[in-house]
Amino acid sequence: MLRELVADRIRTSGPISFAEYMELSLYHPELGYYARAAQKTGRAGDFFTSVDVGPIFGELLAKQFAEMWQVMAEKGVGPDAFFDLVECGAGNGRLSRDILDAARRNDPAFYSAIRLSLVERSLAARAAHKETLGPHAPLLQHSGTNVPEHVSGVILANELLDALPTHVVVMTENGLREVFVGISGDRFVERFEHPSTTRLVEYLARAGAELRVGWRAEVNLAAEDWMTQAAASLGAGFLVIIDYGHDERELYGVSHAAGTLTSFKKHAQPVDFLQEPGDTDITAHVDLTAVTRAAERSGLDVLARLDQTYFMLGLGIAELENLSLQQRLAMKTLLLPGGLGSTHKVLLFGKGVGAPALKGCSYRVRLT
Repeated sequence: MLRELVADRIRTSGPISFAEYMELSLYHPELGYYARAAQKTGRAGDFFTSVDVGPIFGELLAKQFAEMWQVMAEKGVGPDAFFDLVECGAGNGRLSRDILDAARRNDPAFYSAIRLSLVERSLAARAAHKETLGPHAPLLQHSGTNVPEHVSGVILANELLDALPTHVVVMTENGLREVFVGISGDRFVERFEHPSTTRLVEYLARAGAELRVGWRAEVNLAAEDWMTQAAASLGAGFLVIIDYGHDERELYGVSHAAGTLTSFKKHAQPVDFLQEPGDTDITAHVDLTAVTRAAERSGLDVLARLDQTYFMLGLGIAELENLSLQQRLAMKTLLLPGGLGSTHKVLLFGKGVGAPALKGCSYRVRLT
């Protein structure tokens, strides 16, 4: 079991950072949470995503990506023969299947240009890619753990950054400390140690974070690194980030003084996920400011930052007709306050495409 593996590592080498614990718990290649099943979401899983409410989400993304393809063609950016669609954290490929279903039905020219790449660390999920894609499987050019080099098109990361292993810090009476995981008897426990890297202190300084004694916070260096790597892979086109999170002022303010780390199992939040490595999802809210800053440092242009609700409205979700009752319920889930529409944010970045007026930004461009 993963619990024994983690315990042995701690006994051998001493307490490990929470980031390392989260890495093992979620991504150990055989025993990690995401390694043991091709799909972890939906009614039978542990939590819901926008993909779980039905194909409407994918249909609207297909509309936006088709427009991005047209923008690149009009500007003469990238090759004429294909348009890369790269989904990162793709799971078993359900979202890409929904996107491709809609593209084939509504825009055959765009569909024929798509060159699909699915990036996923779980071997079980990667093994399901072709079966999930079904008739779209011939479009799959790449199924692996890393973003392909020289992408010309769009890189999509839907609810990926929140699941990247994060460091956790706490302000004590003796100054900033990092949370490590140790062992006491047969239980995993928190240990407060000096920060494992100066990047943590530098990150909080950039954020202007003034943590008070007792406050906790997450510092997701992996999200910054991922943005840098994705930007380097994007030769020309767009990078689309969809996730839940806040700008730094709110994330490191009094409203989140306890931090945002949480865990889900069968749609409930376990009290102590330290005791169940590999058995529960672990997630933390995304620092949208840090992600944006990393994109700018990497040469990307910030095109827009907005609530998912406004993004969906701009793409015409309210204009969809002949919807079934199930589809109408799905639409409400994607739009209504308190649901996925308000908690999830959309960050749009570009490289070599100027500042196009995208449909997804045509309703309102606002982060709440």
